[in-house]
Amino acid sequence: MKFVVDQQVEDIELPENLKLNTFLQEFHSDCPHPQCSFGFYGFAFGQSPFPVPRPIQDALIQNANKGAYAPVPGIPELRDAISKYNKYYFRMDVDPQRIYVGPGTKELIFNLLEILHGTVILPTPAWLGYLPQIRFLKKNYHMLPSRSNGKISPQDLRKLALRLHDRQKILILNNPHNPTGLVYDRLELEEIADVCREQEITVISDEIYAQTTYDFSKFVSMGKIYPEGTFVTNGLSKSHAAGGYRLGYVIFPQHALDVRRQFKKILATEYTAVSTPIQHAAIAGFEISSEMNEYFEITRSIHQLIGEYTYHALNEIEGVKTTKPEATFYLLADFNSFSTELQTSKISTSQKLSESLIVHPYHTAIVGGDSLVLERTDYSARIAFVDYDGAEVYRKYKNQKPKTHSEKLEFVRTNAPRVSSGIDMITTFFDNLKRNVKTDLQTHENSMKITI
Repeated sequence: MKFVVDQQVEDIELPENLKLNTFLQEFHSDCPHPQCSFGFYGFAFGQSPFPVPRPIQDALIQNANKGAYAPVPGIPELRDAISKYNKYYFRMDVDPQRIYVGPGTKELIFNLLEILHGTVILPTPAWLGYLPQIRFLKKNYHMLPSRSNGKISPQDLRKLALRLHDRQKILILNNPHNPTGLVYDRLELEEIADVCREQEITVISDEIYAQTTYDFSKFVSMGKIYPEGTFVTNGLSKSHAAGGYRLGYVIFPQHALDVRRQFKKILATEYTAVSTPIQHAAIAGFEISSEMNEYFEITRSIHQLIGEYTYHALNEIEGVKTTKPEATFYLLADFNSFSTELQTSKISTSQKLSESLIVHPYHTAIVGGDSLVLERTDYSARIAFVDYDGAEVYRKYKNQKPKTHSEKLEFVRTNAPRVSSGIDMITTFFDNLKRNVKTDLQTHENSMKITI
């Protein structure tokens, strides 16, 4: 029997990180070289390497017998815990009734885009998950390129908004930002909020990396700056290293009662409720405790330590520029100074650059610029610096925190050797690229002289 798939689904491409994962599995099994047995240097996958906090694990075990359906917006105990969590860490007073729980922020953002009419404004570069959702839902959208500082300009936002004539405009603001690792400060958010109020722009503020901000005192939620017009999403995936738990939440804007009612219908229709044992386990992750505080402090310190190492090591490659991460476990590396050599070597797109780096002898996985909603010929790439044993690194950092510059370098090289070696391999790739192009050019010139 022949089955017909809806064209709308056919037109969707598998997200680049999952597509790359499939490619890597095939490459690993097909590579004939003995060196291929170790796999690859993993700069492509944005998953926290640390263990799920013990209180969450214990709570999941204790609540494994909870088999009843949960209320659609989430169990009251969890919504209350999330409310207190936001007050303690983000200084936001949020009524638990404004909090809905869902199976991850990715799904919740999709649900918000389903329910909210209007044109989407997508700052670029962007997380690779937004655009496929926007296209699947057939939303009108416009790109808003970041300035040279890696952030959007309020002036550019105003100019774009004035050109849009839809009844509602929706800005997706990712802060802290994937893929650059940058953080918008209070003043920058206030200036963006001023434009949003003036132009009546609704904001979906994806704050899944909030707790990873290295100098945590500097993080401010857009929900605090623009509470009447912002939907804030957050969850367990990044800060609690629990992506597989699939639990996120959305905080609705003040006074958005009808939107909450409509949203509840969407949730009930699509997935009824989040797994009940997972919700009970999540309470432990959002409760305020010394154990969770220590977990957040150690994990963000390690992210910062390895992020600074990656930043300095990549910028030592002549011609490479990167963002300096202030949060997350990513940075954006700009390899465009090699565009002539890449084009000469028939590496014509950022996707081809990714493919060239993964093959033998480089074995290095990155996410190319076109996957980040940049031009296909933009040789930028997201570098995720999480390829290490998180449990072991956590233990060693907790037992003996490196203090001096030399101790920090030694800590990374010893405990995150694949990060260090992977950067060395990127360096080797570009050294070889320049050398091969130079050799080919000299060979061509010599052959021309002989012909003459």
